[in-house]
Amino acid sequence: MKRLLAAAFGLGLLASPVLASGAIIAMVDISDQNMVVAIDGKGVYKWPVSTARPGKRTPTGVYRPQFLSANHRSSLYNGAPMPWSIFFNGNYAIHGTNQVSRLGTPASAGCVRLHPEHARVLFRMVREAGMGNTHVVIRR
Repeated sequence: MKRLLAAAFGLGLLASPVLASGAIIAMVDISDQNMVVAIDGKGVYKWPVSTARPGKRTPTGVYRPQFLSANHRSSLYNGAPMPWSIFFNGNYAIHGTNQVSRLGTPASAGCVRLHPEHARVLFRMVREAGMGNTHVVIRR
């Protein structure tokens, strides 16, 4: 958690006077297959994730959520369930998965998978704080 929070400080996200009170940062570390969620610069959750499996790619960078979809189904992968989706870069989203046994290992086609309960918590946090008050940070 400390490493990801330090990375957010390094990007200027946590020290930024632009962030409003209640700002959310969801920081994904691809190498550790973890997500840290910070509110106002304080880490409040650390969850295992699954990012892209070999041959696929999860985009790195700093993003803002583009749209939310509570009961999304994939239009690219045979209607696969993507509950509590937070889309941040085109077809890439943070979302719940029914493959919870694979969390902590690269397993997705590029999205960031979470336990459905964790995805629900994050979805509600983003909806309450606002997409403009949320950053998604993905790094290796």
